[in-house]
Amino acid sequence: MRDAYHEELDTLTDRLVEMTRLVRSAMSRATTALLDSDLHLAESVISQDEEVNRLYAEVETSIYEVMATQQPVAVDLRTVISALRMASDLERMGDLAEHIAKIARLRHPESAIPASLRDIILEMGQIAERLITKTGTCIATRDVELSKELESDDDAMDKLHRRLFRILLSPDWKYGIEAAIDITLAGRYYERYADHAVRVAHDVVYLVTGSRQEA
Repeated sequence: MRDAYHEELDTLTDRLVEMTRLVRSAMSRATTALLDSDLHLAESVISQDEEVNRLYAEVETSIYEVMATQQPVAVDLRTVISALRMASDLERMGDLAEHIAKIARLRHPESAIPASLRDIILEMGQIAERLITKTGTCIATRDVELSKELESDDDAMDKLHRRLFRILLSPDWKYGIEAAIDITLAGRYYERYADHAVRVAHDVVYLVTGSRQEA
């Protein structure tokens, strides 16, 4: 009975890692769709978000069953609590990638991103992918030191986000209100995606050490 219980806890970890893989793929495709006005890619991100939602529901159901039948304590209790928090953040990350894809779909066949801002958006997408890749490794290995590295990646994302705002507020802005709204939203989605990745990393630290980092 206890072997089956711990197998279920291991399955929770596997599902969380799979969620990181899916939301990484979603963000990669969403960024490409946004920059290249690729309608096919945008639609694929939007339609496949349901798979992330399905995994989230499976994690949630498994956790409730474990809590009801096994009454976990100590490290096992931290595992299920952390898994529920992680799954919620990862599900939200999938939603944020979907939002970026919807901007691309809305502006198709034009690109929502002016040529002068493409490099910034590309770099934000790359940082987002780097964050979620590290997040998946952290969950799988419970690597506390790697979890702490995500803070510096998040700082880089925040700097790019602030840079976007400086450009948008510049008197030299020449792309109109519609483009400004698209870029404001996209920048916010990337910034929030990074924040959720850091929150997952904090949960890994809590799972291993029993202590929470300050947000």
